Amino acid sequence: MDKIKFLYVENVISRLQNNIQQQITFFMLVENLSYDKELDVVWSGEEGVWHTLAAKYHSMQGNDKEYWQAHIELTASASESLPGNIKFGIRYRVFGAEYWDNNHGQNYMSEADSGIQLAHKTLVQNISVSSCFQDQQTHMPILIAVGQSFNAEKVTIHWTTDNWVTIEKTPCHFDRQYWDKQFKSNARNPNQYAVQLWEGQINHNDAFRLQYVICCERDGKALWENNEGNNYSFEREQLKVLILNLHCYQEENQDEKFTQIAKAINELDIDIVCLQEVAEYWRDGLGDWESNSAKLINDRLKKPFYLHTDWSHIGFDKFKEGVAILSRFPLSNQESKYVSDSHDIYSIHSRKVVMARVNVPYIGAINVFSAHLSWVEDGFQNQFQCLHKWAESVQTDDVKATLLCGDFNITAGTNGYEYIVNSNQYDDQYLAANEQGVFDKIFRVNDAHWQDLLTDDYRIDYIFMNKSSQLQVTSAKILFTEFDYGRVSDHCGYFMTFEPKIIIKN
Repeated sequence: MDKIKFLYVENVISRLQNNIQQQITFFMLVENLSYDKELDVVWSGEEGVWHTLAAKYHSMQGNDKEYWQAHIELTASASESLPGNIKFGIRYRVFGAEYWDNNHGQNYMSEADSGIQLAHKTLVQNISVSSCFQDQQTHMPILIAVGQSFNAEKVTIHWTTDNWVTIEKTPCHFDRQYWDKQFKSNARNPNQYAVQLWEGQINHNDAFRLQYVICCERDGKALWENNEGNNYSFEREQLKVLILNLHCYQEENQDEKFTQIAKAINELDIDIVCLQEVAEYWRDGLGDWESNSAKLINDRLKKPFYLHTDWSHIGFDKFKEGVAILSRFPLSNQESKYVSDSHDIYSIHSRKVVMARVNVPYIGAINVFSAHLSWVEDGFQNQFQCLHKWAESVQTDDVKATLLCGDFNITAGTNGYEYIVNSNQYDDQYLAANEQGVFDKIFRVNDAHWQDLLTDDYRIDYIFMNKSSQLQVTSAKILFTEFDYGRVSDHCGYFMTFEPKIIIKN
């Protein structure tokens, strides 16, 4: 496709409480060339003055395409008239280049109060593109624009909650009063561009993901709208997990970096954070809670998380050093235990792990462990075995997954990593999300030369998830680099998202 593609414009004038208002919405599809990009609509009304309207990200279409939207509401006054009929083009700027969809230089036109106008001779377009369920939402309204020339006799939504193993069908109805209901006013000509509006509603109470496509029928012919082969979907918010070693107060501009970590948690809507090398001042062994790094980060969140933390030994001769779990959702079953043979608070080989159960909406209970284990030569295998036995002991039928998170002090592909692979109990989630071929050779078929595949992989921070988990990782990226939120530690953070596996019931 072209780098930018205009899909439709909605142009409606409403008359409410003696106010006359013109609302204009532009919807477009863009190739995702970079996170750092700008889209805007350059438009002009009947007065002939050109304006620039910034567009905002709306949702994903597929792996490499995004929907963007621009919206403006203008109210008539004694000194300001409405723009009326407009002409416009769509501009996309990225990497110093500029791309346009402006009707081959002729600009697009939209008449005042004309309703929805489809672009590029499109015959059917989903107008209610959305990707997320709202909280507690169980009814999903769908609005479909169908070109009058197709003369549709029937429009049906085909949908599924189990990846098309079973399919439900919901009929839609042709709505002649759509604009009246929306704006409580009589639209002068709602079908100016020969577009019919069909409405349907999918009702489902507890689905995590719901996929759908649209079928328009006439005289035995079917016209499908399936998001260019990607299907449309509603999803609950995925579970978002961050792991990060904080470097025990050893950073320059340390306080600024705590603020930057909190900013990332806020902006990325992270749900669970597992921290290592959490520190607070020693103060003759009494500690200093107000200086605790997990607490300081938590205090800077938009809404403080639930926090579970404990320390295991003295760090850098002046800090209580430990681990922590922060969670947007309430914690239960909190525990902390030494997994090392040593419990000596003056020994760096004394390693304590914290654990909590998190009940995630629409996913269920998961057990989360935040760990910082020793190097292989200093007891890693015994510590991991102790951690594994602990995780097994708190696994119950209602627990959907176990996540072992943190700094394991084993490089990918080395002996410690091989110990986990050979245990056949846990999978490396970063590898599962990013290197499926490599992941399969290591964790599925145990290729004899799998270590060679990780030669350039220097990770020591992981999320290991139990193989019997009912979750699956959907994305994993490195965070806190020079290119993404900046360096905040001698470790990078790892940010991963999870969703329920589709369980096929017989």
